Amino acid sequence: MTSYPDLRLIDPTEEIPEYPVELVEARMTSDYFTMFWHDRWLYSETCLKADLEVQGAALNLFFLARKQTPVGSLPDDSAVLASLLRIDLEQWGRLCGRPITPLNNWRRFRCGNKVVLGHPMVIEVALDALNRREAREAAQNDKATSMRIKRLAELMIEMGCNAGMTQDKILLERLDAWLLENHSGQRRMPRFEASMNAALRHAHNMGWINGGR
Repeated sequence: MTSYPDLRLIDPTEEIPEYPVELVEARMTSDYFTMFWHDRWLYSETCLKADLEVQGAALNLFFLARKQTPVGSLPDDSAVLASLLRIDLEQWGRLCGRPITPLNNWRRFRCGNKVVLGHPMVIEVALDALNRREAREAAQNDKATSMRIKRLAELMIEMGCNAGMTQDKILLERLDAWLLENHSGQRRMPRFEASMNAALRHAHNMGWINGGR
């Protein structure tokens, strides 16, 4: 088992926390930007007390962790960590022999049937990035839905539907949902007209039109 000067060997009876499940399931390999709280870094023990070589390795590990699986973690393996930093194992061993090492404040977490390393700040930043991404995607989905419904109302007017139907938000949302499941391709006339007529027939049969909800 790999050991580090600042990390204890795992006791089989020891309780090791589970790595955050949100990050275990997340895939963020395409992210090219990482938020970095520079004030927290500048006043951290590593920045204030470690030598510059250790600081550089620690910073690189922070950023490399964003590309690992699970997100924000590091492998519990000296050879792999040295390879990630593009240094040899001997140099990694020297860095880990310093009073403060590049793995300062990294701790072991369970992740399924393996053990990974996690750092509180790196995990916090990764969770924040994941939440921000989900918020952006939700906003984009809402915008896309709004644009589809607006276009749907315009097409219904072109087809001669009455104004009341094109202003009925609930009806438009139901028609949009039905079309997402039953129409493939772009919503352009004249090909779209057959799908739109089918959607309107379905709406009539379901009692969605003329206030029947």
